[in-house]
Order: sequence, then structure tokens, then C-alpha cells
Amino acid sequence: MTETRYDLIIIGGGPAGYRAAERAAEEGYKTLLFESRALGGVCLNEGCIPSKTLLYSAKLYDYARGGGEKYGVSCENAALNHQTVLRRKNKIVKKLTLGIAAQLKAGNVAVVQEEAEIAGRADGGITIAAGGREYLGARLLLATGSMPALPPIEGLKEALASGFALTNREVLDLPEIPKSLVVVGGGVIGLEMASYYASAGSAVTVVEMLETIGGPIDEEIAGKLLKAYEKKGVTFMLGTMAQKFAEGSVTVVKDGKAEILRCDKVLVSIGRRPVLPKGADKLKLTVERGAVATDEHMLTSELNVYAAGDINGKSMLAHTAYREAEVAVNHMAGKKDAMDYAAIPYVIYTNPEVAGCGETLASAKAKGLEVIEKKVPLSYSGRFVAENEGADGLFKVVMEKEGRILGISMIGNPASEIIFGASMMIGKQMRAKDLQRVVFPHPTVSEIFRETIF
Repeated sequence: MTETRYDLIIIGGGPAGYRAAERAAEEGYKTLLFESRALGGVCLNEGCIPSKTLLYSAKLYDYARGGGEKYGVSCENAALNHQTVLRRKNKIVKKLTLGIAAQLKAGNVAVVQEEAEIAGRADGGITIAAGGREYLGARLLLATGSMPALPPIEGLKEALASGFALTNREVLDLPEIPKSLVVVGGGVIGLEMASYYASAGSAVTVVEMLETIGGPIDEEIAGKLLKAYEKKGVTFMLGTMAQKFAEGSVTVVKDGKAEILRCDKVLVSIGRRPVLPKGADKLKLTVERGAVATDEHMLTSELNVYAAGDINGKSMLAHTAYREAEVAVNHMAGKKDAMDYAAIPYVIYTNPEVAGCGETLASAKAKGLEVIEKKVPLSYSGRFVAENEGADGLFKVVMEKEGRILGISMIGNPASEIIFGASMMIGKQMRAKDLQRVVFPHPTVSEIFRETIF
């Protein structure tokens, strides 16, 4: 049985899906959203929000057990109650998911909690099957997100089945802190979880196949972050690959030499891959390296079918997904808009925080751009010095010789709260001279923008 026709059907209730539903409701579209699990997707339920909740508890614990003494604050018998941390994490996730549900309800968005399958085209629209019923939409937005990339390493499948090996989903719900944890992958997820569990008491070893951590971030900043982790007791094995998983151990290889690492748990965080919805083969979608290809309006190769979020593989970040969703709905509504990936900020929410946007010196040179780099220690900021005793912060700007700002990278708190300024500068193609009339409040760490550029 075919249900009432919808102006827009969305498959996936993560950041791209629910933001698109909100925008479509604002445009007056009759909208239907399918989500087989929980609203909010991976970000809210198994990623961004849960991990930040854990990391904030770890930061408070680090201060309480001695980190606050240099500020004249001491605390005896400080302890981290992991069960309390988990309960708070679950409470926050529930509160935010209920908030999304309320917003969708207020916008009259129909939500069906079933796995959707694309049945094909019919009557000028796209038919979706779910729960024994069929639904017809004039437009379709694919927002099914991504899942952990799991390489064909010997023993990994069995290690995951036994609970010895973990993905980002399971590591956020461990009932107890493991005495030892091996993290395979030195990207954002791996580093953030290494930070929490090291603070909580685990002996943490990070295994990374590259010679640097943090993926494509500035190498100098990556080096400073590594040193900060080492001070917390984290061990790094760079240029090293996981070769074999067995219960209670991981065999790794560096320069052809194998070594067995004994541990209680191992987190596998070597990246993510797009998830296509069931029945995607019923449409003429162009799929490149597992991701659905889209243009600057988030349109796929199929008429009236859009894709936003991790499924298109362009920038697997929640805030990118929000923006892609807005671009997609604006295009549906005939409003001029296009996606620009040149000014997408990133953050690693460790202590210290790392953030950046746009080009690094290395990426700019790789593109053949003629640029200059300016950098200053964050100690140039009085606010930073007052609140980050002994921290080795750094701020870097990459710009064209005539002054157009192309990239900003930084390490130090609160990088996450001021990096949006870099996104605005790069997105608006601002030049150094444009900042001369900008008044930054004093004392704030954001003043470092002016200190570096002038």
C-alpha cells in the first residue's frame, strides 16, 4: 500500500537528515524522515557528544588530581567514577535526542523508526518501502552516514565478536576502565579516546601507520600534541601497522619487525566508510570509492535525489553535514546556494585542544600555491597565560603574499571556541588588512589572530 505523497523523504536521522528535515519544514514541505535506530545518528549517540562528555570529565579529573595545584587549588583524594561519567553521558544523549524529536514534531515532520529501502521510481517520484508499507516522495535525500572502516586483518572479526576489540560505539560504553588499552589509529577518534582512558587510569598505546598523528593537521602542531600526550603517559608507535589480533594481544609490525602488544582491550579507529541505504542499486547513482558522488548543490546523478553527510565521503564531520543539508534544501526550494569545503573547521577535543581550518603550509605547497606562514606562541595572549600555566600553545596562519588568509591552525585551549573565526575569514576570502578594523575583546585568546597577522 502506498502512503500519501511527500514533498521530501529523508533516509537517515543524523545531523544531515534531521537538519534537512527542519529546513524542509521551514519551506513548507511535507516531509518524512526514516531512522532505524536513534535520532541524532552516530554524532549524537556514538560520537561527538558522548566523547566530549567523557573528555570533559577527564579534564576536570586532571585538574583535581594535581593539575590545579599550579593555580593554587588542591584537592585531596580526587577520584574519577567511571560509572557516574557513563550515566551522565547517557542522560545528556537522551536529553538531546528528545530535543531533536521535539523540533521535528514542532515542524510537522513525520518520523518513521524503521529501516527504509529504496524500491525504485514510480508515478514521477521515488518509492520507499519500510515496515511492510510503501511511501512516495517527489524528492529523496540520502543521509545514511558512515560506519567504522574495518580492514581485513587476521583475527579482527573474532576479536570484535568476543568484545576484546572495540569500535567507537563500544568504547563509549565500557563498564570498567581497562588496565591497558591499545588504540589502532592515531586520528581524531583514536586520540580523543586515548586521552580519556589515559586520564582515567589506563596504560594506553597508540599504534599509527603514519609517522605523525592527527591525520592531515599541521605537522608541528601534531608534534606538540604528541608530546602533550606523552606527558600523560601515552605511548606512541608511529610508522607501525597492526598485523594480527588474538585474544589479549595485538601483533604489530614496524620496519619488518613484529612485536606482540599485550592488552585488556583494543580500540580500532582507522577511519570510517559511507553506508548506502538498502536498494541504492535501484537508482542510477554514481558511486566513487564507496561514496555517493554529489555536485555543489548536493545533487546526485539521479534526478531529484540528493546526498548529504558522511554518505558522500567529502568531509565526514557533523557540522559539514549540517551545512550540506541546508544547501540541499535551499537548492530544492530554488534558493541560490552552494557548498564550499574550503572553510570547514576541525577540532580535536583533547586537553590541549587542537583546531584548524583551510590550508596548512604543507597542503598549500602541495597545491603549488605561493604562500607565507606566520606563527606565534599562544603565550602572546595574556588570557592564555593566565589560564594555561606552562602550556606550549601555538597559533599559525597561512596566507598568500598579498595577504589573503588561506589557513589557520592552533593548539591550546580554548581552540574549539575561536576557530569559527578562521572559518569566517577564509570563507569570506578576507585579507590581513581586513582585520585591522576588527576589535577583539581583551583579554581573550582570540586576540592571537591580530598578534599573529600583524
